[in-house]
Amino acid sequence: MHGVRISLLKKQAKSIGLPLTIIKLPYPCSNVMYENIMQDFIKQLTQNKVELVAFGDLYLEDIRNYRIKQMQGTGIDTLFPCWGIDTKKLSQNIINIGIKAKITCIDHSKLNSEFAGLEYNKMLLEDLPKQIDPCGENGEFHTFVYDSPNFAKPINLTQNKTIKRDGFMFTDWR
Repeated sequence: MHGVRISLLKKQAKSIGLPLTIIKLPYPCSNVMYENIMQDFIKQLTQNKVELVAFGDLYLEDIRNYRIKQMQGTGIDTLFPCWGIDTKKLSQNIINIGIKAKITCIDHSKLNSEFAGLEYNKMLLEDLPKQIDPCGENGEFHTFVYDSPNFAKPINLTQNKTIKRDGFMFTDWR
């Protein structure tokens, strides 16, 4: 959904020192296919003795319930460390602690295309329309973090094209 190149995901994982598992999804991908692929991945997790999976959801109860339901009976617990955090405060905290991100995808039915590819910073937050969640929690936009205090080094990005596809605008970064 973020429209980020796999090469950038690999650089991000390396910079933060975390393992990365890439799950390939066909395009298009029905919800049934998605759930089957994810169930296979969860089986891998159980075989690798993973005991807990953390999700970054903030307040969408239906999404949280869906994730909990998908994990039921697997022996893997769920953790929602950001759950209930006020998104206005969280967005300010993200910027204040030095996390740097670029907008990679916007739902142009919710947010004007002029936001495509912008830096996630205080100016962006000030310019967002009032009805837009400052963390994009309702799917208004998605980001890619290219620098953070816990990165070994920042990821150099070069902006490529921005294209419309499937009701979204994706800004390609290399």
